[in-house]
Amino acid sequence: MPAYILTGTPGSGKTAILRMLEDAGYLVVEEAATDVIALGHALGCEAPWEEPGFIDKVVGLQQRRRVLGGPASRNGQVVFFDRSPVCTLALSRYARLAPSSLLARAVDRVLSDGSYEKTVFFIRNQGFVQPTAARRISFADSLAFERVHEQAYRDLGFQLVDIPAGPLPDRVALIEQAVGVVP
Repeated sequence: MPAYILTGTPGSGKTAILRMLEDAGYLVVEEAATDVIALGHALGCEAPWEEPGFIDKVVGLQQRRRVLGGPASRNGQVVFFDRSPVCTLALSRYARLAPSSLLARAVDRVLSDGSYEKTVFFIRNQGFVQPTAARRISFADSLAFERVHEQAYRDLGFQLVDIPAGPLPDRVALIEQAVGVVP
């Protein structure tokens, strides 16, 4: 069964959508960057995203999680991934960093191995950003990041399915309709 990517700007509601999909019986694979940031904070780093190697730490965790959510572990079920290496490429572009060799290889693998569907669910912003310990981006900056993010997927040939702001059940219903499979 297919593996779909859910992506979008920080604070768009991806996590709530994933929780509802998980509650409905779908398999979900968590986002890596938030956990890399949380570990950095736990180790006393105020801004782990500014540290050298941050992007590669995210890519490494994404790769490990991709293996866990791969075909052998999902027994034919649909799985939803919260972000992918293409998202990390967008983050790298947004931060005006050259992609590391690890990131470039991960993106190449996404394109060549078919482990993700070419249909990506792009969760649109909700008109605000709620700050958290890991999310310290302004709404204006999140909109700029949203554009970079969208372009990264389009540049690589993915088809984006817009999931507009709205009530959580409606957003999840749009995804389930597009997938056409119930858990």
